[in-house]
Amino acid sequence: MRERDVVGRAGRFIVEGDVTLRVMVSRKARFSLESILLSPERVDGLADILPDAVPVYVAAKAVMSAITGFPIHRGVLAVGLRGGEAALAVPPAPAPALVVGLVGLTNHDNVGGLFRNAAAFGADAVLLDADTCDPLYRKAIRVSAGAALTVPFGRLPDGAACLAFAHHHGLVPLALSPAGGETLSDLTPPPRALLLLGTEGPGLPEALMARARTIRIAMAPGFDSLNVATAGALALHHLAAHRLG
Repeated sequence: MRERDVVGRAGRFIVEGDVTLRVMVSRKARFSLESILLSPERVDGLADILPDAVPVYVAAKAVMSAITGFPIHRGVLAVGLRGGEAALAVPPAPAPALVVGLVGLTNHDNVGGLFRNAAAFGADAVLLDADTCDPLYRKAIRVSAGAALTVPFGRLPDGAACLAFAHHHGLVPLALSPAGGETLSDLTPPPRALLLLGTEGPGLPEALMARARTIRIAMAPGFDSLNVATAGALALHHLAAHRLG
């Protein structure tokens, strides 16, 4: 069964591995479980977290691989239920707020990494434009260390809609780009901010950056870019430093 045939079907998605399953059954998870599939050798180690109300199926790894079509599930799989799309809540002004906006990110590793960064640095939510891949894709969840299951996120049509969201919620839009006009280390973090990140290569659209404050990360001469998840981590740490203990 190909994952693309599962994701989105009746609001289902796949959770893979011990770490993400433990997040999924915790109180932090924003989604519920439909069922769990384990290899026999994984049952005892997970017995303490298996919910009573969720069906748990046990099958040999060869059977699991035949069902799923891939052999890298580590003997732990589950089906999650997305549920209804709730309105994205942001702390109201004048309370501090930090939101991440992803524009055109189609790499699941980068999206998963950015959700992990958002959780690590206490971002309140993540916005995704229509071109950004689904954070509930199996690989994105795994790379996020389960953060995609806990950090609130919402989908908007495009970058312009992200800017409208920022205006409505009193967030200062900050566009991260090697061509940014301000250096991140010199920036005084605004108390309420939307950090905009674009896909590697093309980056953020010029029309979008023209309507935001643009920031860049200072680097050694002759090199001007980082992996977007790495760059996002540096920017989030700087913006959230005053909020972290």
